[in-house]
Amino acid sequence: MTLRFFTPPARPGNEADRLARLRSLHLLDTPPDPVLDGIVKAAAAIFGAPIGLVSLIDADRQWFKAKSGLDAPQTPRAISFCGHAILEPEPFVVLDSRSDTRFAGNPLVVGDPTVIFYVGVPLITADGHAIGTLCIIDHQPRGDIEPAQLLAAKALAARAIAHIEAAAAAMP
Repeated sequence: MTLRFFTPPARPGNEADRLARLRSLHLLDTPPDPVLDGIVKAAAAIFGAPIGLVSLIDADRQWFKAKSGLDAPQTPRAISFCGHAILEPEPFVVLDSRSDTRFAGNPLVVGDPTVIFYVGVPLITADGHAIGTLCIIDHQPRGDIEPAQLLAAKALAARAIAHIEAAAAAMP
């Protein structure tokens, strides 16, 4: 895979601590979670988009804990949109990846699953670590998004991280 004509995501300054926090939640490579599956379906529906995901950003991959509209279990972190989204606390929006130099040549744009529109809301733990995103993907560009859609996505992301942390706290 050639990594040219797009910008791979940077690593956060707290990468070691962030990865330790992600692993402490015991989420990676676990079975689907019906609550998170419902959240991604709702997020996709709010945007009228075919794909919704809870994507966890591991050292070298993004692994999908919950997914709707996508069969792949993971993709390389080096080509992930979500890797970019965890770098800031606010939602990361790409209205048309084909006209965005960070993504225009990305294999996820020019090939399957054809990520043209993307919204990623960071999943930030109570102690401040962005472990992944709630993301919404469409194969079509958007001219804009409604503020209410973004507000709803943020609320669903907050529900997802609250569920994740509660489940981890309840583990023996």
